[in-house]
Amino acid sequence: MPLVHIGDGRTPWEVFEQKQYLGNSRIAPCSYALKILPCRRWLTDNTDPTTTVLYIGLDPSRRDRRRAPAIERGWRPWRVEFPLLDEPGLSKAAMLAEARALGLTPPQAYELGFSHANCGQLCVRAGQKHWLNTLTHFPDRFADYAEREQKFRTRTGKDVAILKETRGGVTYPLTLTELRRRHEQAQRGTP
Repeated sequence: MPLVHIGDGRTPWEVFEQKQYLGNSRIAPCSYALKILPCRRWLTDNTDPTTTVLYIGLDPSRRDRRRAPAIERGWRPWRVEFPLLDEPGLSKAAMLAEARALGLTPPQAYELGFSHANCGQLCVRAGQKHWLNTLTHFPDRFADYAEREQKFRTRTGKDVAILKETRGGVTYPLTLTELRRRHEQAQRGTP
């Protein structure tokens, strides 16, 4: 099958501004607007749901297994299959080794310790560990998102952040600026 590139040209931040909602680990309007919606439009215009199968690359982890039923429902009327879920012992390392054996070059992100290569290591659904890794390997990208996050907070007056933290059973926004500050404090050994 030929590879088809689909997109509408917007960035995640343009979506956040248009929706007046900052994407985060729970809800990422960018994912829907920039991936799912354009893909669904293309499928509607170019495929027959009775003969088209969508292959989704969820890995065999427990987390991904739990996601499969919702993904199947969300893509109806198309049939969805998850071939990697049929390999329960398949690890990320084994998948990357197989890709290399087939002559593919996996994204550099995996060699840098990222668990995925989404959005140039700027995925708003990623957690604190991921963002600290972004800070380490791509400090300019991290700084750009921290600045954009702060501008969004200032402009909207909303106490929101890409990340979150839980203290005493209560969840709070955790800004990228605060995450960087804490990381730098820990590096210096200061409280």
